[in-house]
Amino acid sequence: MLDQPIVFLDLETTGATAAHDRVTEVGLVEVDGGRVSGEWSTLVNPGIGIPPVIQALTGITNDMVARAPGFDTISRELEHRLEGRLLVAHNARFDYGFLRSEFQRAGIRYRSRVLCTVKLSRRLFPQHDRHNLDALMARHDVNCDARHRALGDARVLWRLVQRWQQDLDPATFSTAVAGLVRAPTVPAQLPEDVFDELPAAPGVYVFYGESSVLYVGKSTNLRARVLSHFAGDGRSRRDMQIVRDVVRIDWTETAGELGALIEASRLVKVLTPVYNRHVHRPAEIDVQPWPFRGRIGVRETALEAERSELIVLDRWCYLGTARAGHELHELGERRPVFDADNYKILTRFFKKPRRTCTIVDLAA
Repeated sequence: MLDQPIVFLDLETTGATAAHDRVTEVGLVEVDGGRVSGEWSTLVNPGIGIPPVIQALTGITNDMVARAPGFDTISRELEHRLEGRLLVAHNARFDYGFLRSEFQRAGIRYRSRVLCTVKLSRRLFPQHDRHNLDALMARHDVNCDARHRALGDARVLWRLVQRWQQDLDPATFSTAVAGLVRAPTVPAQLPEDVFDELPAAPGVYVFYGESSVLYVGKSTNLRARVLSHFAGDGRSRRDMQIVRDVVRIDWTETAGELGALIEASRLVKVLTPVYNRHVHRPAEIDVQPWPFRGRIGVRETALEAERSELIVLDRWCYLGTARAGHELHELGERRPVFDADNYKILTRFFKKPRRTCTIVDLAA
């Protein structure tokens, strides 16, 4: 593994969601021929506030990033440092998703082979339950000079991989790495760049076959979810059949999770995809009391796409989604129609913390 160009990378961010949060620090260690050839780090002005809990965790404050460059300013140098290198990160889906989102905002299309050290640790040491960075540092006697800072954590990843390669059987280590680095398989019937434009944002996706709709899916991260159908050894039989038959992939971004859930439910009914499970609802449902005084809107906002949607609801009934004032007026004329699937979606949604949406009272 260490004989190829590698970059060990860590990001600090304002939160956990690439669609809503931003990068505050980048740290990386460049390795060539098994030796460190360079290090680089910079604070990044995220353009939004850093929550107090994140400031306490990382030590990165709003004052520290106030005069730092924005991601668009550092994007070209960072792209140059990453180019042609295997990207190694801890919980790599998180870092890779943030990188792609930030590069996309800067007008840069970024793709890379990726190795996740969480997944690698699980493969190499399946007898252990915990594979977070602190647990790995303690288990393998690796120190960190600046925990929860980007460059400090990137250095830890480099030291861990060195330790594993030195201590383990070479064949065991190489096989584990090779199994994880394998790129998503692009079926021959799809264009090579089919995955390039997939956003790390909420939405709904549809897989089409030659003469039928194969599957409708939804996710808070379209890119990660779609790629999961095509990558890895653990694909289900259904995924293998989809990969065999898919000839086109379409997707629609939404402003948030609820919009994706409702739209996916609608598309499953309309398109009747082959591989979605069709659940038969009981004729009678014990409907819970509506927890609001009347009609409401759930406002979801995707900051990076400047997308805001108001999902209009009336006593468990979905009336529609408004993106402009005149649309809201039109929805006000609609008669509520109960749908059991939407009822189930809404009862689950309202039980969870609503961090990325707000409730708007529309009761007359």
